[in-house]
Amino acid sequence: MAEIAKGVNAGKLASNVQKRINRAQEKMMQKLGKADETKDMAFEEVVANFNKQMTEGTKLQRNLKAYVEAIKIMHECSKGLQDCLADMYEPDWFGKEEVDSTTEDKDILWEDFYQKLMDSVLISMDTYMAQFPDIKARIAKRDRKLVDFDSARHHFASTQKSKKKDEAKIAKAEEDLGRAQKVFEEINYELQEELPSLWNSRAGFYVTTFQSIAGLEEKFYREMGKLNQNMCVIMTKLEEQRQANEVAASHSTTLESGTYTSTPASKTETTPTCQSNAATVVTNGSSNAELPAGVIFKVKAVHDYAATDNDELDLKAGDIVLVMPFANPDDQDEGWLLGVKESHWLQNKNLTPKGVFPENFTQRL
Repeated sequence: MAEIAKGVNAGKLASNVQKRINRAQEKMMQKLGKADETKDMAFEEVVANFNKQMTEGTKLQRNLKAYVEAIKIMHECSKGLQDCLADMYEPDWFGKEEVDSTTEDKDILWEDFYQKLMDSVLISMDTYMAQFPDIKARIAKRDRKLVDFDSARHHFASTQKSKKKDEAKIAKAEEDLGRAQKVFEEINYELQEELPSLWNSRAGFYVTTFQSIAGLEEKFYREMGKLNQNMCVIMTKLEEQRQANEVAASHSTTLESGTYTSTPASKTETTPTCQSNAATVVTNGSSNAELPAGVIFKVKAVHDYAATDNDELDLKAGDIVLVMPFANPDDQDEGWLLGVKESHWLQNKNLTPKGVFPENFTQRL
């Protein structure tokens, strides 16, 4: 059995070698103009499109992998930076728990962004590109079978033109020609159907890919923006805490040193001053003495806030907001208030354009 298998393999090898020799001879004859070559301009055009599509896909795949790898590195760098802050943050500093929570939320957000890019974009890209090597190999096979077909066609023509007619040779050449033609036409037909369809599919694939990337980026940066805004508020309040501690320490030192002096003002001097201050407080809108019906208190924005949804208020530092209760308490999210800008109320005398806003971007008046 081993000898038979060895003989079969040797015979197949010899046959393949002979095919390569015949193809090389046929191509040489065609280049020298001694044999005509079958041309298919329409097929050459779709092959050119295939090569262009494969080149573009390879470039996109390479850059997409580099992008995803960069996201992974950014995640690692961001985690190191946030962990550093969390480690340095003293337990008695303002917002310690929020800093730790924000650090954890950022890590989760980065990981989710990276994993979804892998699952919904990169894997889809790899699947798309996986079809090109097989098709490329079939195109090369089609080219070889075309050379075999041309060679068989020329051989059949030469046997027919031979001065010594050998019907057996003619029949054998005709049989070889029919077989070569059938093999070529089968693979040629498949590619003629498949290549245009593949070429037309690229637009849909590009749309899906970049829509996925854009959607994931939009969600990631929107959520990360909220976390960063929260971090800015914490840092600002930490600085306010530090300044307040410094002022308190300064007063304490002054009192202990015995340099504190106080000169009481006369009643006649004090009264106008108080009246002036009271008038100013009504003017700047910081008094809750006269609130519109339905308003429970006022707050002042200490930081800008850019609304991210239609039901939110845009705030600029210094804006006064009239705060109202939620019609349904279950609708109120923790850390959010509902209100109308006082400037709108003063101009229009209505509380219609209500919106929600983060409480920690404001201070109560």
